[in-house]
Amino acid sequence: MPISLQVNGERVEANVLPRVNLADFLREHLKLTGTHVGCEHGVCGACTVRVNGEIVRSCLMLAVQTNGTSVETIEGISDSGEIADLQAAFRDRNALQCGFCTPGMLMAAQDLLQQKREPGRDEIREHLSGNYCRCTGYQAIIDAVESTARARMGRTP
Repeated sequence: MPISLQVNGERVEANVLPRVNLADFLREHLKLTGTHVGCEHGVCGACTVRVNGEIVRSCLMLAVQTNGTSVETIEGISDSGEIADLQAAFRDRNALQCGFCTPGMLMAAQDLLQQKREPGRDEIREHLSGNYCRCTGYQAIIDAVESTARARMGRTP
């Protein structure tokens, strides 16, 4: 099936099989491997991307469903500098270990920070609850998101 969409600001036109999910399309067809595939059931969050500004699990969305949409991946929001401060906070707070969950975690964290300027720790924990991390224990991740929010508000991280 033919599809036409924007991916990280660039027009993409492709023919895809109806059963190909968005994660596989991004990784295999477009070679955007920052979108990780963990569970393929929508529960781990490693494949989180934005479609028309809303975060989605790309393993649960068919590529044909993105026809006419705008898709943003971790590569797009990283290259644009949108999350440079959040990435730095993850590094500085040691909020990443193996890095497998990190792209999806950053996508979800940025989504929260766009919705709420200074979320509390419980709000951060709740918003990231659909993104699994097997290495960090989450404390450092929550610290990183909290410090980024505080810095964006001009407060001491």
